[in-house]
Amino acid sequence: MGGVEVYFGSLLDQLQRLDRMNEYQVLCNRKNRDKIRITNRMFSLRQYNLTRPSLRWFIHRGVRKAIGFDFMRPAIDRLRFDVIHHPFTVLNPMGLETPSVLTVVDIQHEFFPEFFSPKILRWRRAAYRRSVAEANVIIAISEYVKGTLVEKYAADPAKIEVVHIGIGREFRPVEDPEVLRRVSGRYGIGRPFLYYPAATWPHKNHRRLLESMRLLIDRHRFDGDLLLTGIAMQHHEEILRAIDRLDLRDRVKILGYLEKEDLPALYSLARWMVFPSLFEGFGIPLVEAMSCGCPVLCSNTTSVPEVAGDAALMFSPDSTANIAETIRLAWNDDGLRYDLREKGFRRARLFEVEEMARRTLQLYGKAAGTRCTGEAGR
Repeated sequence: MGGVEVYFGSLLDQLQRLDRMNEYQVLCNRKNRDKIRITNRMFSLRQYNLTRPSLRWFIHRGVRKAIGFDFMRPAIDRLRFDVIHHPFTVLNPMGLETPSVLTVVDIQHEFFPEFFSPKILRWRRAAYRRSVAEANVIIAISEYVKGTLVEKYAADPAKIEVVHIGIGREFRPVEDPEVLRRVSGRYGIGRPFLYYPAATWPHKNHRRLLESMRLLIDRHRFDGDLLLTGIAMQHHEEILRAIDRLDLRDRVKILGYLEKEDLPALYSLARWMVFPSLFEGFGIPLVEAMSCGCPVLCSNTTSVPEVAGDAALMFSPDSTANIAETIRLAWNDDGLRYDLREKGFRRARLFEVEEMARRTLQLYGKAAGTRCTGEAGR
């Protein structure tokens, strides 16, 4: 799921370290059970067999579409929770009696409807707006997201709290030369490279980045490679065709989805992290890169300037020429690289996973009408 999966996994891990007082149940489908790590005796899993395809899933889906009734609603209300957190932008299910905390990561479809099929667009417009209206407390992952909710949905700003996503301490510079050699060898890294970690969604703007690479090579004899990682999604085939069309097969390496353990080494090996996204609710790779000492080149739009602050060199993601010129100016400027690396370390300290969990725990209490605090575990 990309960034939202990173967010949920980090939050769940950190809450288990932080809170030894409150009881939690994690509600999940059977197919996701093995992906959820429980390390705190106050936490437990409750599994539901609504995995697609299954008879229960088809019945549940059919009844919900036919008469608007969701079997999960009374099942969850009977559990008599004090509060339930919906971390993935929609209330699931809607109409619960239980007080709700809703994390909204973005409402991209309101700004780039062309990136969505008509069916998905209709669902998003209905489900997102209703979820925002029903939620007791909303967590916006950036001030930018909060502003869009007020602008597009006329949401009450008093019930929206901004809680930036925090990055774990595993993201730090890798200085062990043996580890760096091993990772370089594993992925066939042979020369300096730009690094872009992003699923191949259309808003990630891979096409213009590839066109910028071609421009740099043709006009400025650019000597770097481009390394791409991330889940293959909607525009993956188009990106492969663009690499062929632009004759970049020898200069662009696609590694696909990687386990988190290798990412700090890749950030540490990269000369620059480049982030040309057209739309972000937050931009987790920005903070990951800064935490690892990798200087950042990034777009100047949506939430990106809020996260990057003064610790990045920015460009217009709509302009291939501007992306290329920014990369050209930065590529061999060691003074700029050092300056942004140091600013990045300072900036990254603003986005700590412990603070994200503490703020979220306070908002559970706010939604439930109680004072909700945890006790830090050793």
